[in-house]
Amino acid sequence: MQAIVLVGGEGTRLRPLTETVPKPALTLVDRPFLAYMIEWLAGHGVDEVVLACGFLPDVLREALAGEEERAGVTISYVVEPERRGTAGAIRFAADELGDRLEDRFLALNGDVLTDLDLTALLQAHANPGSAVPLHGDARQENSGTGGARATIALHPVSDSSAYGLVRTGATGEVLDFTEKTGEAVPGEINAGMYVLERSVLDLIPPGEEVSIERDVFPRLVGEGLHGLRLDGYWMDIGTPERYLEATWDILEQRVDTRVQPTAPGMLVGPGAQVADGATVGPRVVLGSGSRVETGAEVRDSVLLDGCVVGEGARVSGSILSAGVAVADGARLEGAVVGSGESVPA
Repeated sequence: MQAIVLVGGEGTRLRPLTETVPKPALTLVDRPFLAYMIEWLAGHGVDEVVLACGFLPDVLREALAGEEERAGVTISYVVEPERRGTAGAIRFAADELGDRLEDRFLALNGDVLTDLDLTALLQAHANPGSAVPLHGDARQENSGTGGARATIALHPVSDSSAYGLVRTGATGEVLDFTEKTGEAVPGEINAGMYVLERSVLDLIPPGEEVSIERDVFPRLVGEGLHGLRLDGYWMDIGTPERYLEATWDILEQRVDTRVQPTAPGMLVGPGAQVADGATVGPRVVLGSGSRVETGAEVRDSVLLDGCVVGEGARVSGSILSAGVAVADGARLEGAVVGSGESVPA
């Protein structure tokens, strides 16, 4: 099974963390963010991951060095010459694969941390209408009519204003697809994970900027577009607040990953040092080689590799990129600090 993963965005909402590092390569707890998705895909039978890149592809490739062996998949990279939109990026990657592209494949947004049941999505696509959620884990058996051309993973949220809202019928057929209404209502949203038949590519003009959410899916309503609700963990880490939330969810094991916390809510990397009289925790990531000096306090914060927090300094609710130095007595609260910066007292 092949998966095309869209990783071309610049991650502007996470700046300055992403000024020199693409969001998929950004360290989340102890590994590049995209490594979580690759491991999850491999766990659901994907053996080839095709990364549709745009921003700093060489940095991403370097960050993922060795991930093929760790996850047991083949990783290939295609680089868009210019922005193509979500559908355009899928079409570009598919054209690059040529005859190697399978008749049925996965396409996913690469900015989500999740443990949703991708195997259930693949099964629902192969047998549309055969397992439609009713309430919670309940299922209803149906005899699907017609094949699916595209099946969207749906996820329930209490506020759908920032997402694509999807309404489905009794057998999972999509009745209405509305992209980012701005209205704060509960509903099932587009989770950014799709099973696609190769024929869907015929709806995407080559070489153009095209949105799969706005331009392709609305055309498929009533023409083989299905959806399946998947309950579980799903988080778009596009903001510093969500980055921190995802960090604690990983370390407190609310999402299924391979990370092994040092303690609940804590990860201390190799060579990290905490001086006598310093206070660290209860929620903290200390990257490799980081140092917290005497009398300093670090709480609810992520310090990537090689950070130093000086004597008597206070860091709370913050994210420090690699190599940040916090001066003695400095105060940081809710800050996001770029790589190699110095924070004065």
